[in-house]
Amino acid sequence: MTNKTSSEPEVSSLDKIRHSLAHLLAAAVLKEFPDAKLGIGPTVENGFYYDFLLPRAITPDDLKTLEKTMRGFVNKKLPFSGREVTTAEAKKLFAAQPFKLDLINDFTAEDKKLTVYETGDVFMDLCRGGHVENTSEIPADGFKLDKIAGAYWRGDEKNQQLQRIYGLAFESKEALKDHEKMVEEAKKRDHRVLGKQLKLFTISDLIGAGLPLIQPKGMIIRKAIEDYLWELHTGKGYSRVWTPHIAKDSLYVTSGHAAKFGDELFRVQGKEEKFILKPMNCPHHMQIFTDNQFSYRDMPVRYFEPATVYRDEKSGELSGLTRVRSITQDDGHLFCRVSQIEAEVKTISGIIKKFYATMGMLDNYWVSLSVRGDDRSKYLGTDENWHAAESALEEAAKADGLPYRRIEGEAAFYGPKLDFMFKDAIGRQWQLATIQCDFNLPERFDLSFANEKGEK
Repeated sequence: MTNKTSSEPEVSSLDKIRHSLAHLLAAAVLKEFPDAKLGIGPTVENGFYYDFLLPRAITPDDLKTLEKTMRGFVNKKLPFSGREVTTAEAKKLFAAQPFKLDLINDFTAEDKKLTVYETGDVFMDLCRGGHVENTSEIPADGFKLDKIAGAYWRGDEKNQQLQRIYGLAFESKEALKDHEKMVEEAKKRDHRVLGKQLKLFTISDLIGAGLPLIQPKGMIIRKAIEDYLWELHTGKGYSRVWTPHIAKDSLYVTSGHAAKFGDELFRVQGKEEKFILKPMNCPHHMQIFTDNQFSYRDMPVRYFEPATVYRDEKSGELSGLTRVRSITQDDGHLFCRVSQIEAEVKTISGIIKKFYATMGMLDNYWVSLSVRGDDRSKYLGTDENWHAAESALEEAAKADGLPYRRIEGEAAFYGPKLDFMFKDAIGRQWQLATIQCDFNLPERFDLSFANEKGEK
């Protein structure tokens, strides 16, 4: 019998299987390495992982041994049971686990409830829950340990480096095989390989990682896409603009980007002034808007720019054209009255859907209504502005019949957004288009138009 706690989240049956397997992986590692120090073990898109500090490096042969041990646990029909504990009790239970103690101190400081879950008599973990009733619900042939990677504790390179073991998990042996087949197809279609073979783009060590060069054949594709995007926008009232690649750092101090993205910004020292390579276009487009005297009759005002922006991504995260340090966005910014938001969202989503239908990617797409999370310190602006922006986007999504889900904690720091999620030819999901609603930056830049009474 599982003792459910009030803090246990509602999760899908597949997520419960994956979460439970993360616990079984940790139990198997402790059986093989009794002095192992445990990090965290969440579910991910196709399975799960767990981080460990171990006395030696894990090998592929170790994965086979651990996997065999995990299947043994599955066959024992071990129950999962959870209960709330006090801070003192939690610290006593995990006295030999420094990373767990670190989490306990954080949870206590944030006044969060502490819960532990036991897997039969083989394992106990600090955990919020979301497991199977017992391990017999886990398909013994529906999972496998997949790969080993390095990971810093809490994702901070100043912290200790741990070993991360990834596992794949699905509802059946057939689903697991289908996924592995998709991965093999993905290797054949790897754009980094095709780009080189077809001479579409080049990555030069002398220029730098994440700074792709587009070759003549690649430029034909790029220009065709850019022209098509402008064709979709020009009939919807957009005007084309252009902005420079750098701006004074004071622009991003005013916008809040300098504080939010400090170490991701490329900084340029001029003879007398400090500049930043632009990481986004919104502050630039706001300067164009504010240099005009608009009235309510002019609204909405719509700008379009296929502009290149720059962010200093970590070298280990760069990958071909999918994660770069310079990327060209088909970026539109429109300024409208609150009463016009619904119609404008419908227009933009129409452009997005037409573009991705042309690319053959509209089947089974969905939209994330990305809103604020619990930690309000991560976001700019008042609760009133956020409520207005989130409500406006949700009402617009409903009115347009978008297949949306409300996802907390995924908003931009200055406003909520609708993130459009599409699948490629072999079923991989990508976030490829965004509609953001920003009530904060117009206030920070003191943007205005005249209403019917002549008031700003």
